[in-house]
Amino acid sequence: MTPFRFLFLASLALSTATQAQIYRCNTDTGPSFSDQPCSDNAETITIRDNHIGGNFADNLPPEPNTTEETEDRQQSSSTQDESTCRFINSTDLRTYLTRNQVVKGMTKDHVLRAFGRPPETYPTPQETWVYHTRYYGALYELTYVYFKDGCVEQVEYRKP
Repeated sequence: MTPFRFLFLASLALSTATQAQIYRCNTDTGPSFSDQPCSDNAETITIRDNHIGGNFADNLPPEPNTTEETEDRQQSSSTQDESTCRFINSTDLRTYLTRNQVVKGMTKDHVLRAFGRPPETYPTPQETWVYHTRYYGALYELTYVYFKDGCVEQVEYRKP
């Protein structure tokens, strides 16, 4: 068995939930890999975890701090048919942030990561952040981000 074939099979074995040790030994024919020490000078190989994905908690709204806030949120969620806060999977979230794009359901932290600090904010009647887009020094477009319950409810693009 060639070393490359063995290394491929070893990487497949490591993809399972339990990880086995991999040992490297130098022989007359070249390096050899095994799941058991093959000689006294066997070198342990560390293969780093390369799972793709993110932390699922990264794109959820923050938890309420007090029991009153929890009760208020439960009452408001029972009266509403649909909450503005929604789960955005990690792959889609990364794509939106890379494109500097804001969509419904994002948290304030996500908007800050996508657009940065807003030059204008309005707390009432509904929390609104306004961003300015300039081309060649002239104001080209205004982006209004409306929040409800700490998440984006609506994004509007307007000409000045």
